[in-house]
Amino acid sequence: MILYEYPFNERIRTYLRLEHLFLRLRELVSRESALDHHFALSTLFEIMDVGARADLKSDVLKDLDKQKHTLDAYRGNPAIAEDVLNEIVAQLETSFQAINNLPGKCGQSLNDNDWLMSIRSRVGIPGGTCEFDLPAYYAWQHKTGGQRQQDLARWITTLTPLADSIQLLLKLLRDSGTPQKVITNGGQFQQSLPQGRTFQLLRLALDPTLGLIPEISGNRLMVSIRLMRQGDDDRLHASSEDATFELALCSS
Repeated sequence: MILYEYPFNERIRTYLRLEHLFLRLRELVSRESALDHHFALSTLFEIMDVGARADLKSDVLKDLDKQKHTLDAYRGNPAIAEDVLNEIVAQLETSFQAINNLPGKCGQSLNDNDWLMSIRSRVGIPGGTCEFDLPAYYAWQHKTGGQRQQDLARWITTLTPLADSIQLLLKLLRDSGTPQKVITNGGQFQQSLPQGRTFQLLRLALDPTLGLIPEISGNRLMVSIRLMRQGDDDRLHASSEDATFELALCSS
């Protein structure tokens, strides 16, 4: 199954983008080639760009605190495993303290690294990191894979609290949704959202053998899904066939 996710607000959209970037960064750093580490640095700079949002740190802190208070309310409930509850609450408290102790915006300390900033200023220019533009960077790329990995790990450490916090928040959000099988009518599906709950994320699981691609739109009142198929002209065309997929609406 291919899992598609659609955020209902800008905060969750930012979390998903950061999660995507952190997963890519982890994969690239694990490899040893200089080219992979070049794109690892490029990804690091993308994370810094997203992390520079003025309200990101406060949003993460608010969400961590909100989740902790929500889970604390379940204490004493016989249907809840107390040890599991304590473990998750402890993770939330640890993440809260780690984010709260970060100076300034997330990744702010990396801005003081002149060597990294010299690369960042040119990485968006086509061919801007050639050896004649950045000889020091060219020399770094000729270090061993292990040496470059050590440098990357050192720089990434400053962003680890953000990565861990977002991973935890998204896990709790995803766990709040229960997948249900639904079927499209002529390739389209619409559903009114229950009032009284604030949904933040839609998750759609689709069988890849169907060769269909969902176009999702939604707001606090309704969700609309249209199934598309990529044609020989590489364009997406609306599908008129009925298809079954799994849908989960997540709120926190």
